[in-house]
Amino acid sequence: MINFYFDDTIKVDRLDADGKKYDKVSRIEARSEKLNMQLLLDVNSELCPVRVGDNFRMVLADTLNEDGSAVTSLLPKGKEKSLVDKFEYVMHGLLYKISDDESGTNPEKVAYVSFGGLQLMLKGDATKMERFELHKKYFLCMRKV
Repeated sequence: MINFYFDDTIKVDRLDADGKKYDKVSRIEARSEKLNMQLLLDVNSELCPVRVGDNFRMVLADTLNEDGSAVTSLLPKGKEKSLVDKFEYVMHGLLYKISDDESGTNPEKVAYVSFGGLQLMLKGDATKMERFELHKKYFLCMRKV
């Protein structure tokens, strides 16, 4: 069984708020519905076209294998089932920074993941983010809903 560190529907609130920096990259500003987390996410806009108001299911997991086993190869072997079969857009990256944000009334944590230059900033209630580990690799999977 796959262990999801984040699994929620996100709604795109803003797109490229600071202007478009790269031709094939868009920066999404969104909020998750159930977990009420705020995020900034860079995506390849050719592979994952996005518009303001779009809804996506987004998960963060430490494996793509449905049985929960570790990923030993990014190339599928035979007919093994994986998360890749259920999502339209998949990235693999490293959580390189976790920090506390005590500027609000409730303590929050901010996690930063790099997907080969594309970035994710995920901010939310500290209790919902305590399972994230520094220097651990995660898969981000998205599909439109």
